[in-house]
Amino acid sequence: MTESDEEFRARLRKFLTESHPGRRPKDPADRLAWQKAWLAELFDAGFAGPSWPREYGGMELSFARQVIYQEEYARAKVPGPLGTGPGIAAPTIIKYGTADQKERFLRPMLRGDTVWAQGYSEPEAGSDLPALRTTARREGDEYVVSGQKVWNSAADIADILFTLVRTGTRESRQKGISYLLIDAHASGVTVRPLRDLTGDAHFCEIFFEDVRVPVVNRIGEENEGWPLVRTSLGHERAAGAMNQATRYRRVLDELIELARETGAAADPLVRDRLADFEIRVRVLRQTGMRTISDILSHGEPGPASSTSRLFLVTFEQDLHEFAVDLLGPYGALGRDDPHAVQGGRWVWGFLRTRASTIGAGTAEIQRNTIAEQILGLPREEPR
Repeated sequence: MTESDEEFRARLRKFLTESHPGRRPKDPADRLAWQKAWLAELFDAGFAGPSWPREYGGMELSFARQVIYQEEYARAKVPGPLGTGPGIAAPTIIKYGTADQKERFLRPMLRGDTVWAQGYSEPEAGSDLPALRTTARREGDEYVVSGQKVWNSAADIADILFTLVRTGTRESRQKGISYLLIDAHASGVTVRPLRDLTGDAHFCEIFFEDVRVPVVNRIGEENEGWPLVRTSLGHERAAGAMNQATRYRRVLDELIELARETGAAADPLVRDRLADFEIRVRVLRQTGMRTISDILSHGEPGPASSTSRLFLVTFEQDLHEFAVDLLGPYGALGRDDPHAVQGGRWVWGFLRTRASTIGAGTAEIQRNTIAEQILGLPREEPR
């Protein structure tokens, strides 16, 4: 018998409720083990990778069920993927990788047995990735990699770094870039956490000093990594579209409740702002659904993923700015202050989202992509 969408929702909700891993541990090592155990249980039960092909351990869900999955997953408040591999590197490997590479890397990534981190941006090549300088010199069956990466999420817990390197001349720009998978524990790899405004270290910098990488760890052909980058970045912007939409549905509901508890909801100006956020969170859900539909129809999210990304980052910044204003004097209290409202979560979110318009391509880059590739406006000629 064919399972209906609502029966699927009920089965998924039952699993997420009964198998919930409990409260998040405070100790970093315990937290990592806790999250890995959850991902393994999710995979073993057949509830991992809603968009992944079945042959690599995924669920290969239809459009409607991917939406249901993201809604239920966010509702359950269970841990998400570790690292940035499943949403960014995996689509690239599925499309461009060899059969051996798919067999070696995909299932352990989805199960959480290996943690992946991105190595794209550099101190002199952030939004302008074609200017990257990290080099990979071919020596027989290996590359020797030297250089520096920065703003790398989860690199401190990663096992594998999916990295862009220069195999051509510096002048070759995007025509001389290759896509390498580097063992994060290899000799010559150094990872240093970077502390941000929140006091946490969400990002790292990576140093490569003559790191030897097997040629079989290159995805695609040498000097032809740029099309792979476009796939990775498109999926990076699309991967969290529905998940973020359902997450912010919950966050907005909690903000509305906070406004009611503090009496601020009686203010018509506050209600007007909350109504605006209500409209935007619904738009966020619709753009997320459109992105999933594009991937299912065309295999790629396309330039429209920049629309979703830009809308999301400006929305979450505006929402947290409003939340801090709503708190009044308490909006100056951080997580360590005993008088902080709700453990300082809104202030932490305000500080954390300062970086939203920088990560995964700056807001300016997203606007350029939308202008040139969606609206068809002419490119600005360099002066």
